[in-house]
Amino acid sequence: QVQLVESGGGLVQAGGSLRLSCAASGNIFSSNVMGWYRQAPGKQRDLVALITNGGITNYADSVKGRFTISRDNGKKKVYLQMNNLKPEDTAVYYCNLDRGPYGGSVWGQGTQVTVSS
Repeated sequence: QVQLVESGGGLVQAGGSLRLSCAASGNIFSSNVMGWYRQAPGKQRDLVALITNGGITNYADSVKGRFTISRDNGKKKVYLQMNNLKPEDTAVYYCNLDRGPYGGSVWGQGTQVTVSS
C-alpha cells in the first residue's frame, strides 16, 4: 500500500519562502508522475506543479517563476520550493502520485500554507 506524507507547511509573510516535502512509501512504480495540488476554502483543488520520474515539469501559470518542483527518485520524495509567496497562495497543499491506469492515484493528507499580507 502506497502512502504519501507531506511536511513543511506553515505561516509566512508575503514575499517569504517555504519548502514543502512529500515522502512516499510502498511501490510507487518506476514510471509515475508526482505533483502538488492546492485547495483554498470554498474552491476546487487545482494543480500547482507536476514532475515525471524523468524530470519533466509542468506548472500552473499562477506559480511560474516563483515555485520549483523537484524530486529525488532514490528517496521517493518530491519537493516544492515556494518563493515570493502571495496571500492568494494560501491553501491546503496536497501531494499526489499518479501511477497510471494500472496503479491509480494516491493523495497525501495535505499541509496548510498560510501567507499573511
